Amino acid sequence: MLFAQAKVHRPGFTLIELLLVIAIIGLLATLATSSLSNARQKSRDARRVADIRQIRTALDMYLDGTTSGLYPVATGLTLGSATAQCLGASGFSASAGCTNPIFMAKIDGDPGGESGYSYLYTSADGATYTITFGLAGRTGQLVCAAGYDASCCHATPTGVDCSF
Repeated sequence: MLFAQAKVHRPGFTLIELLLVIAIIGLLATLATSSLSNARQKSRDARRVADIRQIRTALDMYLDGTTSGLYPVATGLTLGSATAQCLGASGFSASAGCTNPIFMAKIDGDPGGESGYSYLYTSADGATYTITFGLAGRTGQLVCAAGYDASCCHATPTGVDCSF
């Protein structure tokens, strides 16, 4: 007489269960990575706006703290570069050349992440200035009208305008 052997159930996962779990983990990792990338972009833009606000404040202090009553004269000066690391009595200069009083001891450049972004300072006669900078996305009330790029915003003594 033949005895039929009972099927023994072994604990463990089937191949389909394992593939399903791996697919779910992959999907969650993709969502987390894209969310993190978006958060980094927003933090760089927030830093850009804060940097420009700080530079504008230092320029106002420069205007009030010097006898000339003018802003530093320069054309297309990249703030945060080797030649514009601080703002002192003689205007923008390398950190070693900054003279007292110092209105901004360390000027940081653009936080990076996007290619070609920088803070460009221009003042032809010292009566006013323009700082050109960019945003990678919407930041608070600042919305670049023609699209987000490295030069969609201009800061002047009267405020920040991103309608370019």
